[in-house]
Amino acid sequence: MAAPPCPALQREQQRAADIIRLLTLYRPLLDAYVIDFFTEGLWAQLPPRWQAALATAAPPQLAGLLGGPGGPGAAWPLSLLAFAAATRALAFPRGHPGGSPRPPCQSTRLHPLLRRHVKPKKQHEIQRLGKLLQRLTQATGCDRVVDVGAGQGHLSRFLAFGLGLSVTAVEGDGRLAGMAERFDRELLRELGKTGVLGNEGPPRCHQTAPCHGPPSPLTPWGPRHVAGRLDPSAPWGEFLLPPNPPGPGPATRNPLGGPGGSEGGQRVLVTGLHACGDLSPALLRHFTRSPAVAAVASVACCYMKLSTPPENPGSSPGYPLSAWVAKLPGHELSYRAREAACHALEEYAGRLMGESGCLRAHCYRAVLETLIRAANPSKKRPGVQTVKKAHALSFPQYARLGLPRVGLDPAAISLDSEAVEAMLEQQHKVVAFFSLTLLLAPLVETLILLDRLLYLREQGFQCALVPLFDPQFSPRNLVLVAARIPLGAVLSGLDEDSSEDEDAGVAEPSGEKQSPLAPSARREPQ
Repeated sequence: MAAPPCPALQREQQRAADIIRLLTLYRPLLDAYVIDFFTEGLWAQLPPRWQAALATAAPPQLAGLLGGPGGPGAAWPLSLLAFAAATRALAFPRGHPGGSPRPPCQSTRLHPLLRRHVKPKKQHEIQRLGKLLQRLTQATGCDRVVDVGAGQGHLSRFLAFGLGLSVTAVEGDGRLAGMAERFDRELLRELGKTGVLGNEGPPRCHQTAPCHGPPSPLTPWGPRHVAGRLDPSAPWGEFLLPPNPPGPGPATRNPLGGPGGSEGGQRVLVTGLHACGDLSPALLRHFTRSPAVAAVASVACCYMKLSTPPENPGSSPGYPLSAWVAKLPGHELSYRAREAACHALEEYAGRLMGESGCLRAHCYRAVLETLIRAANPSKKRPGVQTVKKAHALSFPQYARLGLPRVGLDPAAISLDSEAVEAMLEQQHKVVAFFSLTLLLAPLVETLILLDRLLYLREQGFQCALVPLFDPQFSPRNLVLVAARIPLGAVLSGLDEDSSEDEDAGVAEPSGEKQSPLAPSARREPQ
């Protein structure tokens, strides 16, 4: 007799189906580009009652609609309130609703040498993800970590020097891998000044418990860096392709190609911090088919770079992964929808609350799009490189910088006509429309990550989604954790970590504080 369906699986399947139904209902809003606001008459496509309410709403009131603290109450239509409530109810919890009230700061939980070259946002991320990986090593008995998409090696450096783990850092850009090795050498030189030996010797013994006080002394053994790209279709022991672009040195032999799928046959933990596009799904596929991978912790980003059917016939797409989502009518996500999922809702809500001058940037670009198409109808949404500090410029100044970037002469176009002025006076409508599209962004991200969670559950793996970072500073803050063992002890330990005041350091231009673990994300490892 077949086993009864897992309750968590049923809830997640229902959530995916509900999200797709809601996205289908609001597909025109989901797929709209705000730069088409005037050229395609986007405002007129909204329900009349929505138009009337949004046209008079102040930016702080729009922030309240997005789930922020908001300003004085607005008289929203019931249908608009229901839409906003539905988006919030179906999206995964993202941690502290308001983020940290304190100014950004350096992480006092990281050794000073590990803060070098690392912005406070990244310090927050590597410290929090490092704790999670440390708990996974204790639960699995495996202290070998493979960091895929390692970049400049900041996470790998913390795991190796700071936590004493055996780390292999894999990076597809040979130049970044070379830079990571240079940073390692700098750190080793500083350690040498204190009398600590160089990066040689017997395997290290990793710390047995997460550090809750000041940072511990560093170990003298750093990560090993491998320049290579992950091949999602290859067996684990053969997963490397040559780097692109290549680094300064010769190509490195795959160090994970030994018996059993890893060097020497040992098991490994795999992680990817903001693994871009199809890299995150590739990590999950390698985990499911290689017993040598004991667990995986994946933080995704750049959803618009995901492959979708039928972009690459004959290859497995980055979305959808699960059989459940793939069979649901309307599950398809356009490039625009996946791009929207990368927006920072909390950051934009903050701009609305402060009525930031940056809010005019979308209106400027929408007016510029109108002028571009009038001058050359064949140019539709051309790439215009970001104009620095556009909000501090007048529109004519902005246009004179933007038009040449798409091959148009500003002198041949009227930049201060009555038509241009009439569009600029509708900035508040552009801001309101963009705010509506942002309400759908967390739903798209939830569907993409839910698809990955269902893919793992369908194959019987233990998995959970955890809001590990503070979304105020790290918008892509949801970490997908999967293992071949129960995850209850690992996730309950994160509750303890989240109760600490992590970053009570010196104020800096940008920084972070950890967010609490959402109850719904920590109670469903099945």
